[in-house]
Amino acid sequence: MQIIQRYKPYFKQILALSYPIIIGQLGIVLMGVADIVMIGKLDPVNLAAASLANSVYFFICILGIGTLTAVSPLVAKSKGAGHPNQCAILYRQSIWAAILLSLFISGVLFILTENLDWFKQTNRVTELTKNYLHVLNIGTLPMLLFLAIKQYSDGLSYTKPSAIITLLALLLNILLNWILIFGHWGAPKLELFGAGIATSLSRIIMALAMFLYVKYTHFYKPYLRLKQHEHDRKYLIQIFKIGLPSGFQYFFEIGAFAFAAIMIGWISEFAMAAHQVAINIASVTYMLATGISAGGSIAVGDALGRKNKKDLTESGRAALIMGAIFMGACALVMALFAPTIIGFYTNDAEVAHMAIYLLYIAALFQLSDGIQCVGLGVLRGIGDTKIPTLITIIAYWGIGIPFGYFFGFNLDWSLYGVWFALLLGLSFSAVFLSTRFLKESRELDMEYHSTLQNEFHAH
Repeated sequence: MQIIQRYKPYFKQILALSYPIIIGQLGIVLMGVADIVMIGKLDPVNLAAASLANSVYFFICILGIGTLTAVSPLVAKSKGAGHPNQCAILYRQSIWAAILLSLFISGVLFILTENLDWFKQTNRVTELTKNYLHVLNIGTLPMLLFLAIKQYSDGLSYTKPSAIITLLALLLNILLNWILIFGHWGAPKLELFGAGIATSLSRIIMALAMFLYVKYTHFYKPYLRLKQHEHDRKYLIQIFKIGLPSGFQYFFEIGAFAFAAIMIGWISEFAMAAHQVAINIASVTYMLATGISAGGSIAVGDALGRKNKKDLTESGRAALIMGAIFMGACALVMALFAPTIIGFYTNDAEVAHMAIYLLYIAALFQLSDGIQCVGLGVLRGIGDTKIPTLITIIAYWGIGIPFGYFFGFNLDWSLYGVWFALLLGLSFSAVFLSTRFLKESRELDMEYHSTLQNEFHAH
């Protein structure tokens, strides 16, 4: 009870910041869920192709998505320090960052799409994946533009607009899926390719809606009015300086799961389909945890701008506690209702059987996943990204992937061995990231008190 009382105001602040972000994140993830659920009604081959395509797509796109997460704590810090002109500069530079990132990411995705034989999947899966990926790539620029403007709005603690826009886009995506995948209302039956068109169209509309809302809403006016230039490019460099390590953190984590999907694809199409179902469910809870992570990052960034070290430390710790509680609850739901949840995704008995056991493993790594996710967010809030990136590399590529291959193929534990190894990597990351924030926040406290003492003696 003492812990609850101590952190109560910080829980409330982070919850107020997080719940619209969580709703928005849930909307983004549910677009993927809607695609997988509706594609899963076709056949396991289409489901396997969707798995490969989404793995490759987010393996590359996460670098841009992660980089843009630097925008919200930078904006929160500028707002907290009382510098609206810096917020206006950050808005413009975040859009430039999104454009530059999309040019790079779209180019890489095009090359990978034209060389899918590198992944050694079956011919039918490769053919379906290629067409789907090309049309998904059309939505890369609007997706990153939406996220850049969303991060700017979140940094101003105005998190509801993006959540509402995302939910409306989700409904549109489901409707377009229904029309284009199955050929309703006189449309051709495009199956997986139709799902790609629906997703890209939804992302274009999301970007336009977010841009117009920020441009014409009164709340943003003081933070969009550029009064003077302050070495504008410096802020673009700052976004990349803080954001790129964050992008690589996500890149190495999502990349590990993407490579795990590729390894599982070597086992069978049914194993790949089961992995896609289970990872899609786990990604829902993960993206909800990123909402708490973003709320914690904004709260920490705002406290840093106000030079309030107590609020900084307590906000970070409160976010870690919230992440642990939330993901613990998710683990319980997964463990108790695995067969029911899997039943929504597939009618194939073999795929469902494997996916249920994967969901039990996912329940085990929920706590670790939530703590490491929030740990990354609160460390980003204080601008600490380089060492966390190293921790992420070791966790996923030093532990997760090598042990995944060893368990899965050398010990012949199949896809379950790959997932157990990912559990080990997530646990390593959770322990070291949360420990690092506690250490760094204590050092900030000591530094702050030392500064006060020096000022006192000077007077």
